[in-house]
This record gives sequence, C-alpha cells and structure tokens, in this order.
Amino acid sequence: MNNKKPIVMIALLAFCATLFSFVPRFGGEGFQVYVDNKLVLERYGKEIDLVKTLTLDEYSANGQITVKYYHCGRISKGRVITIKDDQQKILKQWKFTDVAEATPAMNCSVKEIIGLQKSNNSNTVNLYYASSELPGGRHLAALQISNATARKAP
Repeated sequence: MNNKKPIVMIALLAFCATLFSFVPRFGGEGFQVYVDNKLVLERYGKEIDLVKTLTLDEYSANGQITVKYYHCGRISKGRVITIKDDQQKILKQWKFTDVAEATPAMNCSVKEIIGLQKSNNSNTVNLYYASSELPGGRHLAALQISNATARKAP
C-alpha cells in the first residue's frame, strides 16, 4: 500500500491544479472607446492586444473620442492618450490629471485628429494609451479618416 500512496498524492495534486486553472480571475485590464458617446470598441482579457480599425465618418467630425481604461480596479496616474503615425512618430498627446475616480473618461477632439491626418498625409493614425501602471503604452485602435470626413471638418 505504501507504493500507491505517492501515486495517489500526485494524481490528487494534478487534479487540484487542473481545477484551479479554471478559476476566474477578478479585476483585469481592459478598455472602452466611444465616438460621440457611442461604444465602438471594447477589449478585455486575451482580446486586449487585438487592434481594430475604427472609421471616423462625417457624423463624428465635430465630436469626440472618449477612452476609458481599466487597471485591475486601481486608479491610474499619469494617464496619456497619444496619436502616432505608422512610423511611431508622436503626432499629438493629451495628458490627463490624476483623479479619484476608478475609470475616468479621457476625451480627445475628432477635429484635432482629422487635422493630424491632414498634416501627416495619411488617412490612418494610431490611438495609444499609457499611464504609470502601463508606461510602455498600449495600442488601442487604428483611426481611419474618410476623405468625406476630412473635407467636412471645419
């Protein structure tokens, strides 16, 4: 019987390890992107690194992009939204003050982003987020500006 005891213990240990691998993790990192208060992109968990292209159409030319970033229930400090071109050159940065809210909104003008596109001679720019918790930043989305939007922007 002594020979079977280690085998039973190893089997029990493997079974417990398997069970614990399916326990949900609370908190987590994620973000939401809104255009004119309409949710257009949401990523959490494994999908957080999937970059989607968002088209800014003529209806949003005078509106705003709002980003909400979630850091495992922590309040972020040193929050920055950055627009970069395809060569990773910074075109514009918005820095946001530290606040007590867990997920404060960060707003950027669509008109400013369209202006960046015009000066960059490209119809696509990239939206990034960084903070003290994420100093390397995260690529949230590619923003494509249609020619009709660029012409209608004041």
